[in-house]
Amino acid sequence: QVQLVESGGGLVQAGGSLRLSCAASGGVFSRYVMGWFRQAPGKEREFVAAISWSGDKISSVKGRFIISRDNAKNTVYLQINSLIPEDTAVYYCAAVSRVRVSLQVNDYDNWGQGTQVTVSS
Repeated sequence: QVQLVESGGGLVQAGGSLRLSCAASGGVFSRYVMGWFRQAPGKEREFVAAISWSGDKISSVKGRFIISRDNAKNTVYLQINSLIPEDTAVYYCAAVSRVRVSLQVNDYDNWGQGTQVTVSS
């Protein structure tokens, strides 16, 4: 198991940017696929982006959600650009020990507590 702690959320105006961080501990970080998901009030948790240990990545909105990782720092990042009010949600970091990236919530078995992102119009 790996422990995950997100940070970097907050209140931002539409059009702005944020960088979320997720620090991992307790596991061999480089073995994990890392993902970001989000959940808005009354909605299901949805995929945002994921990255493998080797850097293969996928994103739900290419160019606006940019995922990266620093294996030396055991940290994964999510850069969110051109924020819109619909991006308001709790953003969760997740991890799973596998080779290929996954978009599926149920594939991930390690979750952080989440960080709130609120976008004002």
